[in-house]
Amino acid sequence: MNWRLALNGALVVVTLSASNSVAASSPTPSAKVRNGGPAMLVLQGIAVERERPIGYSRSSFEHWRDVDGDGCDSRDQVLKRDSVTLPQVDPIDCDVIAGDWISPYDGARWSDPSRIDIDHVVALKEAWDSGAWAWTPAMRKAYANDTSDSRTLLAVTDRVNQSKSDKDPSNWLPPSRSYLCTYLGNWIAVKARWGLSMDQSEWGRVKNLLSSSCSTLTIAPWPGLPAGAGPVSSPSASPTVPAPANTAATTTSAPQSASSTTTTTGSGVVQSSTSTTTTTAASSTGVSRVYPGAWCSPEGAVGTYTNGKTYVCSKTNQSGTPYSDGRARWRQA
Repeated sequence: MNWRLALNGALVVVTLSASNSVAASSPTPSAKVRNGGPAMLVLQGIAVERERPIGYSRSSFEHWRDVDGDGCDSRDQVLKRDSVTLPQVDPIDCDVIAGDWISPYDGARWSDPSRIDIDHVVALKEAWDSGAWAWTPAMRKAYANDTSDSRTLLAVTDRVNQSKSDKDPSNWLPPSRSYLCTYLGNWIAVKARWGLSMDQSEWGRVKNLLSSSCSTLTIAPWPGLPAGAGPVSSPSASPTVPAPANTAATTTSAPQSASSTTTTTGSGVVQSSTSTTTTTAASSTGVSRVYPGAWCSPEGAVGTYTNGKTYVCSKTNQSGTPYSDGRARWRQA
């Protein structure tokens, strides 16, 4: 591009050109995402867009539900699937009482399900910011409970999952370096399968890690979306902020309470979010039902799990170490 400027009677021609290095580093997503194959080629098909961090509420994703009618909610299904030994399961309501889990993120081994979190590899908020804001409630429910592809949900050490929170690979990677390439492959597969975008820093970080550490990584093909999800479509409208969650508990088994937080990002953007906590109503005889490892209230409540063990609603683990997110959860007394 040429610009002609007159400076003190002299004609000056200024030529501007785009930097080849910048153009080469910018992602150019293909028209269609590959279903499996070389990780770099699958990555190339993922749209690169700015995130839309407006209006997220955890209650927008109805999670830990029995979506396939087998009597087990998605948390228990993953606990059963990921146990390396035959798990002990309550035959009445499918609660997993015990098993043996090896957390892929840190290699730790656990036999108490209360020490296990079920991680959405692409966290619910990250999914919302990357396109799920435009989904139907049924599709968000299908995503939150997806056990049709083992890369979506994983049983991992609770404290490691808390450190991950809703971060993408530009801000968090698993402590176990031997799991890095698998983690990146899972991240790419989930984003591609569900039609979720990546922001520029996320896309660039994944690309650099693939180039430096996982250049031969191949992603296995993924199955179709679970029943009820419907077709994946690109967002076409600005997200709307949902109405505040109803904080009144109307059931005695697993009511929900909502808490709101407001944060200011480094760019000065104020973000507000509402998180939903699975809780159990206390009674004169203790608690009607305990969900080991799940968030709870009020702090100090005590209940008995189906295995006969006593659990307490606490903000610290059994050794007295506070949970990193500052929230109370059911753990063995």
